[in-house]
Amino acid sequence: MEIDNLSKKIGVSFKNKALFENAFVHRSFLNENKSSDLESNERLEFLGDAVLELAVTKQLYRKYNSKNEGELTSLRSALVKGKTLSQVADLLGFGDYLLLSEGEKNGSEKAKSLILANCMEAVIGAIYLDQGIGEAEKFIDKFIVGPNLDKIVDEKLYIDPKSEYQEVMQEKFRETPKYELIEEDGPDHDKKFVCGVKIAGEIKATGTGRSKSQAEQDAAQNALDKLKKQ
Repeated sequence: MEIDNLSKKIGVSFKNKALFENAFVHRSFLNENKSSDLESNERLEFLGDAVLELAVTKQLYRKYNSKNEGELTSLRSALVKGKTLSQVADLLGFGDYLLLSEGEKNGSEKAKSLILANCMEAVIGAIYLDQGIGEAEKFIDKFIVGPNLDKIVDEKLYIDPKSEYQEVMQEKFRETPKYELIEEDGPDHDKKFVCGVKIAGEIKATGTGRSKSQAEQDAAQNALDKLKKQ
C-alpha cells in the first residue's frame, strides 16, 4: 500500500494501519462519498493538537530554564501554529495521501494549508494512540521542533504578530489596530473563526483560526506580510 511508504518515511511502524489512514480522511470527502465507512480525521486532529502542545511544552521547559512563561508561550505558539505544521506536512508529502472532495482539491492555497496543518495534528494523534506518547514525542522532535526551533529563535519568529503589527502601525502611522469578528462557523469541537484587522476603520487583512485569538493573530500576520510586499 502507498500509505506504507509514508509510514516508512516518517519512521513509524503502525500496528493499526487503518488508524494511520484515518488521519488523511477530510470531512469533505465523506460529504461526497456518503456510503463510505470511513471516519473523518477530526477526532484524531483534536487529540493530536493536545499531544503536540504538551510535547512541545515539555521540550521547551527542559531546554530553556531561564525563559519566563511568556517567552515559552510565544516559542510554543510559533512551533505549533498552522503555518509551521502545514510546511512540515507539505515537505513530508502528506498532500499526496489526503482524501478530499473535488471542491477542496481546487480550493485556495490558504484552505489547503489549513487542511495540511490539521492533517499533521491528526497524524500525531494516530501515532499517540498506536505507539504511545514516547513515539509521538520522537516524531514531533524529529520533524517539528528539531528543524524549526533554532530558526524561530535566531530570526525572532516567535514575536507575537499582533504585538509586532501594533508596534509598526503606531510607529509609522500613530494608529492602533482594531480587530473584528467577521464569521464564525462549524460545530463546537471544530469551530472556524474569521477576523479582520482594521486601521482607521478600514480592514487591512483577514485571518482564520480555530479560535478568535488565532484568527486575530493570523489577520495581523497577513497584514504584516502585505506591508512587506509594498
